Amino acid sequence: MVVCTLASGSKGNCLLACCGQTYILIDAGISARRITRSLGDLGVSPEELSAVFVTHGHSDHIAGLRVLSKRLRCPIRATRQTGWALQRRFPELNVEEVREEEQVGELRVECFPTPHDAPGSVGYRVTGDGMRFALCTDLGHLSQPVRDAVRGIDLLISESNHDVEWLRSGPYPLYLQDRILGLYGHLSNEEGAELARLAAAGGSQAVVLAHLSQENNTPERARAAAAQALESLGRPVHLSVAPEQERGPLFRLENGTVSVVEEIALC
Repeated sequence: MVVCTLASGSKGNCLLACCGQTYILIDAGISARRITRSLGDLGVSPEELSAVFVTHGHSDHIAGLRVLSKRLRCPIRATRQTGWALQRRFPELNVEEVREEEQVGELRVECFPTPHDAPGSVGYRVTGDGMRFALCTDLGHLSQPVRDAVRGIDLLISESNHDVEWLRSGPYPLYLQDRILGLYGHLSNEEGAELARLAAAGGSQAVVLAHLSQENNTPERARAAAAQALESLGRPVHLSVAPEQERGPLFRLENGTVSVVEEIALC
């Protein structure tokens, strides 16, 4: 299985996972042109996607979906509540309700509820070749379903959205600060670091920090908080930050090992 982010941040989110000839996209929050270009760099076309899964209906996760759907030959899957939100915004979309667990080609996809201010918001846990990763972003707090989802995974893609001091002293109006800091907002660097520690304590070999705020965070601050939390484990954990505007590194999950690979073509 190979996993990489195509974009990750407050301005747009998109992730690709593949195993053999099975390709799935999670979220389409950047333009269809950018998604198509990034897929093309990896030797994949939108027509080859096996499914598109949506975490929730906020713009930074669905902005490119309507245009991208014109080239898709696969289903778009989301929770019932997210599907309603998608079809209110894009009536022409055909959205299927995601099941709690389903097999898509060579990948098994499980969804779990996430505490966020979007109805039907979920994260995804994906298994391929006997290895697992979880995408956990847009979290107001570390709920029990989120904690359960990161147990026993090999790779975690974890929200590390903001530095609390920067957010409180920055230009955002008070209502927006309160929303981000609330129980259904976004994880701070320290909370994201705790999620990373939980996953690594349960066996994760690699952590990718994701969904960083452009205004209220830096990769250096996010990485420092997570590195401090992971130090106590006494074993190496690969730690990186997903780029906001471009494709991230390719992580290969194979034979019990997570590694960063340089190949451009996935299969």
